[in-house]
Amino acid sequence: MKKKFSTNWIGSRQPRKQRKYRANAPLHIKRKMISCNLSKELRKKYEKRSFPIRKGDIVKIMRGEFRKKTGKIESVNVKKLRIMIEGIFRTKKDGTKVSVYFNPSNLQIKELNLEDQKRKKALERKIVTEKENLKKSGSETTKIQIKTDTKSKSQFKRLPKQGEKQDASK
Repeated sequence: MKKKFSTNWIGSRQPRKQRKYRANAPLHIKRKMISCNLSKELRKKYEKRSFPIRKGDIVKIMRGEFRKKTGKIESVNVKKLRIMIEGIFRTKKDGTKVSVYFNPSNLQIKELNLEDQKRKKALERKIVTEKENLKKSGSETTKIQIKTDTKSKSQFKRLPKQGEKQDASK
C-alpha cells in the first residue's frame, strides 16, 4: 500500500480508503481534522458548528467511560489525531495513573481559548462576511421574492402523461 498522500482524492465509501486518507494526510490538513463541535451557546455566538481544537480550550466529553466530565485541554497530538485532557486519568493494575487520549469527535468545546488574535479573526470572519453580503444584496433579495410570489398557476404548462397526446390547440 502506498504511503503517498493524494491531493486528488475526493472521497470513497470504503472505510479502508478513508482511514488511509486520514493516516497519510500532511500535518496542515490533519490540523483541520482535529475539530470539535461547539456548544449551543458558542454556536449562536459565532454562527459556526465546529472549530479546530487547541491547547487551553475547555471541553466536555460526550462519549465513553468519562462522559459528562469537563476539563481543560492539556495537549493536542496532531500526528495521531488525539487529545489529552487535564485531570482525566486511567489507573493501571500496578496503581500508576496514565492520561487518556480522546478522539475529537467525542468532545464538545464549552469555552474557547482566545489568546491568539488569528483565532479570534477566524471565528469572526464568517459573521462579518455574512453581514456585508446582506448589506450589499439587501434590495436584490426583496425584488426576487416579490417576482416569485406574483407568478400564478396559469403561467405553468401541464405536461402530457406518457400515453397521452398533446393538443395543438392549447
